[in-house]
Amino acid sequence: APAASRAIPSVPRVPAGTFPQHAAARLAAEQEVENLSGLSPSPEKDIFVVRENRTTCLMAEFAARFIVPYDVWASNYVDLITEQAEIPLPRGAEMRGKCGANESELEVSWLERAYTLRLLFLKEGHNTSRGPEAQWRLARTQFAYDTGERTYFKDAVSPGKHTASSHRLSAFVTPAGKSYECQAQQSITLLSSDHQKSVELLLSEVRVQPFDISADFVFSEEHKCPVDQREQLEETLPLILGLILGLVIVITLCVYHLHHKLTASQAQLPRDRSQYKHMG
Repeated sequence: APAASRAIPSVPRVPAGTFPQHAAARLAAEQEVENLSGLSPSPEKDIFVVRENRTTCLMAEFAARFIVPYDVWASNYVDLITEQAEIPLPRGAEMRGKCGANESELEVSWLERAYTLRLLFLKEGHNTSRGPEAQWRLARTQFAYDTGERTYFKDAVSPGKHTASSHRLSAFVTPAGKSYECQAQQSITLLSSDHQKSVELLLSEVRVQPFDISADFVFSEEHKCPVDQREQLEETLPLILGLILGLVIVITLCVYHLHHKLTASQAQLPRDRSQYKHMG
């Protein structure tokens, strides 16, 4: 790993009794996580890597920010009004990760765990007309936050800790063995325990692969999101149309030139019938 990276041992989350104690300790020792955000050319984009047995098993890079509504007192100190806190995911955040054959997890926290983002990925198989195929997706997103933290929340009423979670999420759907890529901004709505308020997670510059990474620190072939595919088509369509138009013009000129040359080379019959006696 690069010298600028920081390795933090992670403790995989497993239900009590699922693994023997010595097996759990061995699994924890074999997994490590690295925040490589310092290598990103974009100041807003973070890069996270989870490695197991000295091999990369999960990679994620993205820019993220949260729009969180919270209540404050109005000027009359009787009514409540709703403000919005905009919370970016900073560089240098602490992280934990867990890799599995069909389930992987990434956890990122900052400001002494006042804020924590958890992403759960699942890999599933399904039958298609071409036979059985596997794909993975982002299945659950959770954001824990503390309105008593003063960096982003100003004078919140009844400050405290809350959790916002996704509901029936199926995002980043990607064929198995590929990475998901989306430069465009995406929004995921999370429902908060704070009076059922809606928290918006805004993601951009996304590249994620939680399974089947074949080369260390290298993403597999990308699967672009529909928005990026449409934008790419919009960019290339004028070029394609221009090439087709230019080709049509060249073909038309060639046909005209060939027709003109053939017409000019053909023998012309004399208009004066008296000249026929000289022919043949």
